[in-house]
Amino acid sequence: MANEPVMLITGASSGIGAETARAAARQGYRLVLAARSEDRLAGLQKELGGPERVLTVQCDVQSGEDQKRMVDQAVKAFRRIDVVFANAGRGGEPGGFSSADPDVWKDMIMTNILGVGLTIQHCLPALRDSKGHLLLTGSAAGRVTIPGSMYSATKWAVSAIGYGVREELRGSGIRVTLIEPGMVDTPFFDERPAHALKPEDIANAVMYAVAQPAHVDVNEILVRPTPATE
Repeated sequence: MANEPVMLITGASSGIGAETARAAARQGYRLVLAARSEDRLAGLQKELGGPERVLTVQCDVQSGEDQKRMVDQAVKAFRRIDVVFANAGRGGEPGGFSSADPDVWKDMIMTNILGVGLTIQHCLPALRDSKGHLLLTGSAAGRVTIPGSMYSATKWAVSAIGYGVREELRGSGIRVTLIEPGMVDTPFFDERPAHALKPEDIANAVMYAVAQPAHVDVNEILVRPTPATE
C-alpha cells in the first residue's frame, strides 16, 4: 500500500471534488480530502475505504496555516503526495459590478485566487519530491467575457496562475493541468441548472489527465455540455 499513489483534493466535500475522490479511489489512489467542514467528509471517508485509505482534513483554503497543516498531515499519514487537485472555489454574486455585495466579492477572490496560490505554494515541495501532477479547477468562464462577473475575473486569474506555475516548474517533471468546466450541476448553484454537465463528467477529465504517461502533459481540458437539441 505504501507505493500506491496519493491524491489531495481541496473542496472535496461535494460536487466535482467528491466525484473526483470516488473516481480516484476506483483507480487505486489513497486520498487526502480537504474542505471547510470536516464533518461533511466523514461519509466519503467511510465510503472510500476508511482512515487507512482516506485522510480528511478541515481546511479553509484562505488560511495559510490550514493549508500547511493539511500538507503536513498528508505527508505524515501517507509519506507522499503524487497529485494535487486545487478544486476549492465559490461563486454567487447577484448585482454585477453595479451592485454586488463587496463582502461576497472579497470571499470569492480570497477563495478562488489566494486559496489556489496557497495550495500550490504549500504542496509544491511534496510534488517536487514525487515529480507529481498539479491540477487546477478553472472554468469556461475564464475564457470568455461575462457581463458584470467578478467570478469570471477570478477564473481568468486561475488560468493565468496555471500558465505561470507551469513555466515556473518547467524542467521539474511536475505536470500542470487546467480543468475548465462549463456549467456543472453541483451545490455551487442555488437553483439547479436545467442543462448542465454532471460532476462525474469533470472527474473523468481529471482522471484522463492523470492517467497519461509521464512524458505527456495535458495542459488544458475545456469541457462544456453538448448544446440542447431543438
